[in-house]
Amino acid sequence: MGLLVEGVPLSWEQTKELAEYVHFHGIQQFINIYNRLKDRQRDVLKWGDEVEYMLLKFDHVEKKVHLLARSEFVLRDLKLLGEKQDPETLRKNIKYRRGEKVAINVPIFRDKNTPSPFVELFSDEASSRAALPDHIYMDDMGFGMGSSCLQLTFQACSISEARYLYDQLAPLCPIMMALSAASPLYRGYVSDIDCRWSVIAASVDDRTREERGLEPLKNCKFRIHKSRYDSIDSYLSTFGEKYNDLELVKDEKLYEQLLQAGIDHLLAQHIAHLFIRDPLVIYSERIEMDDEQESDHFENIQSTNWQTMRFKPPPPNTTIGWRVEFRPTEVQLTDFENSAYVVFVVLLTRVILSYNLNFLIPLSKVDENLKSAQKRDAVRQSKFYFRKDIGTGGNPELSCCCPNVNNADSDNEEFTLMSIDTIINGKEGVFAGLIPIINSYLENMYVDVETRCSIFNYLRLIRKRASGELKTTSCWIRNFVAAHPDYKQDSVVSDHINYDLLIRCDRISRGLEDCPELFDKPINKSKLPTQPNGPKCL
Repeated sequence: MGLLVEGVPLSWEQTKELAEYVHFHGIQQFINIYNRLKDRQRDVLKWGDEVEYMLLKFDHVEKKVHLLARSEFVLRDLKLLGEKQDPETLRKNIKYRRGEKVAINVPIFRDKNTPSPFVELFSDEASSRAALPDHIYMDDMGFGMGSSCLQLTFQACSISEARYLYDQLAPLCPIMMALSAASPLYRGYVSDIDCRWSVIAASVDDRTREERGLEPLKNCKFRIHKSRYDSIDSYLSTFGEKYNDLELVKDEKLYEQLLQAGIDHLLAQHIAHLFIRDPLVIYSERIEMDDEQESDHFENIQSTNWQTMRFKPPPPNTTIGWRVEFRPTEVQLTDFENSAYVVFVVLLTRVILSYNLNFLIPLSKVDENLKSAQKRDAVRQSKFYFRKDIGTGGNPELSCCCPNVNNADSDNEEFTLMSIDTIINGKEGVFAGLIPIINSYLENMYVDVETRCSIFNYLRLIRKRASGELKTTSCWIRNFVAAHPDYKQDSVVSDHINYDLLIRCDRISRGLEDCPELFDKPINKSKLPTQPNGPKCL
């Protein structure tokens, strides 16, 4: 979740003039938090999930569905209105800073009757110039930031544990993205991707032409390789340092300021890298503040670096500890599915810490995986770089006690290409599998019957999605569109198709209709499998 503020946003010209002020004080606020809380220990695990949804209005007469732009009234009814983000100012300032509209180009799914080349005609010259052949073109932040998502935040016991978890979860981001794929349709067309990530990245890409490398640097400081919504660019733990093989662009002046304040170079370069970005929204009421007691200027930059993982310092004057946020997962149709993905990742964090696991691979390979994860049917068709021997220990402070997590032959290669099925469920002689490792962890814990039953159902969903026995939401949506009597095999999703699809989604979401292609009926505790040594989850 980003910084939530109530107030009057400044104009872009005013915001731009205050950028250096925000940078300076934001860094000082982080230094103050770090120095005050760097030795904080023994915080307990707390975690929460954030689900973002669209509000829709059904027109049952015309058989159309429209976005319902009345979120403020819904939030008021839920008594959540107060502090808020300002999406309109954010949208305008992204365009002003970039110097032109954002350009989102998503490859079209080429069906039997899809025009070749697929070319859309636009009335304005800017769109005509930016739109690519054989792509679905979009030109506004709302096309990306309007997407639904599922995000998880974990409190660690200390800053070192938070940095360790940040690193270890980063290679898992593409895996969970592919496993939760749910976004195949855009602007009334069937696309050739299954996930939202690259669409959002393009929708908030505020880099100028100079920063994107399209023109020589003249007025800008940096050549920036990614949108501010993208994958991470550096690991934070000392064990991960040797896998930092991406060029890390950072503000050298701020980097030196952080080093002089006693912050180690890995964390200093991470923060200095975040701060190559300018603030996008500044509120008039939140400019002058006490850097010892507030962190708004730091959060202004931190919370608009929307990366796959986020390292989160404790907010001032709270009991909240050091945290990490896991951000790649796509939202599902039902609470049960969302809960399954959340619990699976939560259990992974416990296994990582208990067994001192090591998932680290070069970040360049993680980026390749992220591209593969968004491809159509990636969960069944794509292969992903993944570490073979995860029992080597990712945190020198912990002792490895994981039983037989590695079945691979030992050689000089630390990682290889694996399918999602192999990564999640395991393959003899290749990889033990994440679910078998979780089961091994659970066997050594006391878990009451009701909880075991829930975990069994959750892990069964993940296992079957990984193996292909159950469809991803994206695959299910594609099949629904393809089977609709109004579909002309031309990649066009008509209003009627869209209406019928969302009616079905709504019924499934509210439990009015089963969908055996997406998930099994939950097993109750009386049918829970058992073993001689005690109950097992799978």
